[in-house]
Amino acid sequence: MYPDVELNEIQNLLSQGKQDEVKGRLQELQPADIAEIIIDIEDEYKAIIFSLLDGETAAEVLINLDSDIMVLLLEKLGAERIRHIFDEMSSDDAADLIAEIPVPLKDKLLTSMEIEDANDVKELLAYKEDTAGGIMTTEYVAILKSLTAARAIEVLREIAPDAETVYYVYVVNEKNHLVGVLSLRELIVADPSTRVEDIMKENVISVHVGMDQEEVANVVSKYDFLAVPVVDDNNCLLGIITVDDIIDVIHEEATEDFYLLGGTSSELIEDEGLFNRIISSLRSRLPWLFITLLGGLLAGQVIKGLEEELSTVVALAFFIPLLTGMGGNVGTQSSTLTVRGLATGQIDVKEILLVVGRETLTGVLIGLICGIIVAIVAYLWQQNIMLGVVVGLALLGNMTTAATMGTLVPLIFKKVGIDPAVASAPFISTSIDITGLLIYSTVASLLMSYLM
Repeated sequence: MYPDVELNEIQNLLSQGKQDEVKGRLQELQPADIAEIIIDIEDEYKAIIFSLLDGETAAEVLINLDSDIMVLLLEKLGAERIRHIFDEMSSDDAADLIAEIPVPLKDKLLTSMEIEDANDVKELLAYKEDTAGGIMTTEYVAILKSLTAARAIEVLREIAPDAETVYYVYVVNEKNHLVGVLSLRELIVADPSTRVEDIMKENVISVHVGMDQEEVANVVSKYDFLAVPVVDDNNCLLGIITVDDIIDVIHEEATEDFYLLGGTSSELIEDEGLFNRIISSLRSRLPWLFITLLGGLLAGQVIKGLEEELSTVVALAFFIPLLTGMGGNVGTQSSTLTVRGLATGQIDVKEILLVVGRETLTGVLIGLICGIIVAIVAYLWQQNIMLGVVVGLALLGNMTTAATMGTLVPLIFKKVGIDPAVASAPFISTSIDITGLLIYSTVASLLMSYLM
């Protein structure tokens, strides 16, 4: 990241009208750092800095800016300048940028672009944002299988400058069906007269254009690809997804799961005004808080059912916070491990019985250890051995149930097509509080005669 002194010096130079010096300073910085300067600098200087950048740098900087700043800068540019900047962008980056801006400006940008580039962007915009089609680029290297290695290299010289990556060379037939792949190195070292179809690998790993971006990320991660081809229902090659886009997807999906596990959704998205941000926060938080509120009322009703036992043996109330707290922690741990395991592919929803059984056994062992410890503490504290037995048994049952529910709920959600991250901490902990108190009240009622 650029130092704060850099920002102050650039702002001082701009205030003195020394734009040439600022341009020189900017040429020494990375586009991502320039983007941060534009974000942090006073509004009156944002457009000036952007105007000093060449087309390639401006394109990279634009991609790293928030949508509101992007709109601010683009509205001040002429059609020719916009066209020059978008010429330096890959089609997927251009589509991502255009998707974030208002319709009037979107039309202006598409009109200013070359017809072929505009058509590519419109094609990408037609796909859902979180699918393979939404994150792919149409700038890839593909050759016919009937070419010789020498002719294929000549073709690459012609098309490679416009491609996003040339690490992989995809092979198609006359109908554009994906039939093979080979690396650039394999093509270069091959005998010039050898046909491409004789040196290509036919078993190509590809993703469908409608595949969810998280599943695409799992494919790339599993096979350590630098890029993966995207095909349609007929196995026609439509584009490729490069590893830099996959990194963005992983970051985006991890952030989304993190918010959902906390019982909310992302509130850091740039929005129009403070009021809209507050409304967005209310919408994302209130549903889970209502669940927690309802759960608390139900838990209170369960405690009311313990009224007779509590009035007879007041010490039973001392252990309620411990029971609910321990159960909530175990449930949250189990749900977090399960949600993460499903996201990374380490847990297969088809092995639901094995996964639940393993976690339930873990809950039993943890509950047994903690139950024995708490039972001993309860006896030493209150000099009542049956109180220790009641609390110990209740803790064992609570932690076993918590581990089971924390694992089972995300797996069921995944099975029925709901994002398992929705099985968030508020949902799990509230449910476990209720079941834990029910277990406690049941054990206490059954052994009440021995407690007095």
